[in-house]
Amino acid sequence: MAFKINPPYHIDNTPIYKVDFKDGAVHGVTLNTGAIVINRHLPTDVESQTVSHEMVHVDQIKRGDLSYDDKYVYWCGKKYPRSKMKEGDKNLPWEKEAYAKQKRI
Repeated sequence: MAFKINPPYHIDNTPIYKVDFKDGAVHGVTLNTGAIVINRHLPTDVESQTVSHEMVHVDQIKRGDLSYDDKYVYWCGKKYPRSKMKEGDKNLPWEKEAYAKQKRI
């Protein structure tokens, strides 16, 4: 395994794991399972904003609007090749919603 996972904490039954990301630019990700993985080295205010952002993705997954695999992101019935996108880009439709709804610091 590339990183150590500690036991999660939970928000609204969503498990949130803190890990050491190799790339410090990544703050967090939401897994298809609905679990959230965040960088353990984030300052408290950035962690709070990151969790808020990722919780929007959890909701998108629960609604059936968002899912992904190694090659594609699936959003509202459309297939987006991951090789042709910058992950986390604010102009991606699932990110637009997440950035609009996340808690601001």
